[in-house]
Amino acid sequence: MFYEVKNGHGLPHDPFKAIVAPRPIGWISSMGKDGSVNLAPYSYFNAIANRPPMVIFSSDGMKDSVSNIAETGEFVANLATWDLRFAMNQTSAPLPRGVDEFVHAGLEKAPSQIVKPPRVAAAPAALECKVLEIVNPTTLAGTKSTNFMVIGEVVAVHIDDAYLTDGMFDMTKARTIARCGYMDYAVVDSLFSITRPTA
Repeated sequence: MFYEVKNGHGLPHDPFKAIVAPRPIGWISSMGKDGSVNLAPYSYFNAIANRPPMVIFSSDGMKDSVSNIAETGEFVANLATWDLRFAMNQTSAPLPRGVDEFVHAGLEKAPSQIVKPPRVAAAPAALECKVLEIVNPTTLAGTKSTNFMVIGEVVAVHIDDAYLTDGMFDMTKARTIARCGYMDYAVVDSLFSITRPTA
């Protein structure tokens, strides 16, 4: 099949998210100026640079995460894993502003070292980030998108040593999860390697 997005796809559900998948989950913890803490998962998330390391996540609307980050300029991207899947899902609930998702999901907080927002204590890895930009893109039609893209520079990294194998972070031991289309997720249980060709 073929369809132009403006004309619709005619399918029972939009295939876009299933095609662009699996996507890493940015499990973002943030803190407002008033000290309120928020924790929410974002499936539009990825690393975008490595020198220095940078990540991006996109929110459909000015949700608590983005408004907190706009106020304080800091956040933490916590690694979502198989063992934490149900707690991660609980933090996606549309709770009133000011309700602490850590408490709602029964998650322990751990202090960050450089930024103020706490991290998920049970997460095998977490990235402390400072904001570089918050972008509200303009569409081809010239209107503003409903999305807000947050670009952060990673200033510190936490890794639980239990998930290091021969000096490398072991995704199969952590059982990292990723968002797919519809209500589906993937879990990293196995890896394969391919050596890049030389010129």
